[in-house]
Amino acid sequence: MQVTVVTFDGFNELDSFIASALINRCRKDGLEAFITTPTPVVTSMNGVEVTGQRPMEFVTEADVVLIGSGVKAREVVADDRLISRLRLDPSRQLIGAQCSGALVLARLGLLAGMPACTDRKSRPFVEACDITVLDVPFHAEGNIATAGGCLASQYLATWVITRTLGAEAARDVIDYVAPVGENEETVERATRAVAEGEVALR
Repeated sequence: MQVTVVTFDGFNELDSFIASALINRCRKDGLEAFITTPTPVVTSMNGVEVTGQRPMEFVTEADVVLIGSGVKAREVVADDRLISRLRLDPSRQLIGAQCSGALVLARLGLLAGMPACTDRKSRPFVEACDITVLDVPFHAEGNIATAGGCLASQYLATWVITRTLGAEAARDVIDYVAPVGENEETVERATRAVAEGEVALR
């Protein structure tokens, strides 16, 4: 199973790298994430240059598509040519967005009729798309999920691992990366955020 972490120029390192790093702890179980970029090299909001592992066209092949956030999100959604390269299919793919990545899902019409999570700075722009923004870190409906706040990327990763490999696999990953001495509470927080985010719409 392949996961694409779509990473645009001006990206937030926490959003792209936390999700991909956590998911890649499941390589031995057949789940692998790749930083996917529209150009061979993208530069983060803090000037870190990253070479993409896969080209944008990889999004059509992936089983899971995660859209990262960044300071150029509004430029991304205004770029018709770039948006046209994101050919997503929620009937067969898990699709998630982190923070301002919700703007991309809104632009693609994937948030119609459902609320979303995003960060505080992106909130007014997401609301301007007629999307209700929730005051929670994670929300999912069917195969589409959004997370709000940089560190909520762990919840997006937890959701992906849970949906693809099961809850125990997700708990193992979060337990491994949790701060020493805070393992149990970190695992419980992540699993609770995902469970509550999904239960809310059932």
